[in-house]
Amino acid sequence: MSKQFDVIVIGGGPGGYIAAIRAAQLGFNVACIDEWKNDKGGPAPGGTCTNVGCIPSKALLQSSEHFEHANKHFAEHGITATGVKMDVAKMIARKDTVVKQNNDGILYLFKKNKVSFFHGRGSFVKAAEGGYEIKVAGAAEESIVGKQIIIATGSNARALPGTPFDEELVLSNDGALRVGAVPKKLGLIGSGVIGLEMGSVWRRLGAEVTILEGLPTFLGAVDEQIAKEAKKAFDKQGLKIELGVKVGEIKTGKKGVSIAYTNAKGEAQALDVDKLIVSIGRVPNTIGLNTEAVGLALDERGAIVVDGDCKTNLPGVWAVGDVVRGPMLAHKAEEEGVAVAERIAGQHGHVNFNTVPWVIYTSPEIAWVGRTEQQLKADGVKYKAGSFPFLANGRARALGDTTGMVKMLADAETDEILGVHIVGPQASELISEAVVAMEFKASSEDIARICHAHPSLSEATKEAALAVDKRTLNF
Repeated sequence: MSKQFDVIVIGGGPGGYIAAIRAAQLGFNVACIDEWKNDKGGPAPGGTCTNVGCIPSKALLQSSEHFEHANKHFAEHGITATGVKMDVAKMIARKDTVVKQNNDGILYLFKKNKVSFFHGRGSFVKAAEGGYEIKVAGAAEESIVGKQIIIATGSNARALPGTPFDEELVLSNDGALRVGAVPKKLGLIGSGVIGLEMGSVWRRLGAEVTILEGLPTFLGAVDEQIAKEAKKAFDKQGLKIELGVKVGEIKTGKKGVSIAYTNAKGEAQALDVDKLIVSIGRVPNTIGLNTEAVGLALDERGAIVVDGDCKTNLPGVWAVGDVVRGPMLAHKAEEEGVAVAERIAGQHGHVNFNTVPWVIYTSPEIAWVGRTEQQLKADGVKYKAGSFPFLANGRARALGDTTGMVKMLADAETDEILGVHIVGPQASELISEAVVAMEFKASSEDIARICHAHPSLSEATKEAALAVDKRTLNF
């Protein structure tokens, strides 16, 4: 007889493992199925985020930033550093250790919360008495039955038509994190999060980096003023970013990769690189789920169709994270995972897409929450804007990093904060104050009247709030 569970979660990434743990905390008998493997074939839960995404990329960004500081910025502090070298193999090994620590941490949390873990690929077999039968294809095949099913299978990197990933010359985010030596020339297609972060890593280590972007504007989803400020910083660093290009034929050979393209003026160009990273977005992962066996509805993009509560068209079946609509962000998946577990328990799970923060972990970091100035204009919303440069912030001067600004947008009549946009040091941490403020419907005046530590980077947020009403404490 198949093992019976109250809740079965298919996928152990940020949405899946969080959903499983929260469901177990709420008293359910829970199973989580995940197929990720480490280099020894053992379980590696955590999904793309932990294994080939958020976590390893941040480890490489940190290592490469240390290297650049030692070579270019220590002297400003009176520190002499000569003969500084990067051991790429050791950097990659440290990244792998960080990943394993996170994998092991998730397995520990499963054990602590009494979540039954199954290592393998989960797929639907049929609707069964009391729920659904799920097959687990792992070292040994077995079937389990769950009353409630949560699908959290994530997404896969989108390849260019006719140019599949070989992870040696043409790289997805996976291959980009396993490059064994600094390429002399590195090409990237796509100037989104992955392109900018990976381009920054290898540029700091000495690669000549060229990013080809099809859109005519840089970071089109980002507030225009912030995007322009970031572009200036990246240009100064030596990242070559070409906008409005049309990529043509891509050839691979013993010498690397050759990319034919036309630039924004329509002129034919060629780019020869040692390696090419393709970061043109991701696609929902429903491979092997056997959705047709139970009639689970998918949309035209291949994503699982859900309503506002993450319910699918099937009773007792839910889906969260990258495999459904909405931003493909780990923390969005986590919020949905918690909310679904609580909804199954009869509670009122909460997810507010308007207060989901976005972060690009380059240097300078870029972070934002809410609407951009361009979106407010397009929607006809009357607003007030205020900004404050880190150049005038004492803590930023002491850090030696005064690039960027904080920008705040508020409703012209109610003063409610509608968006906060940051480019500069530690933007990923600073944005959280804005998220909390917006979740509780704060006004810009509320932020302006809150006492911020001095000196701190967060004072720039307060000054931006003051600037909304044309006030300032610094000038």
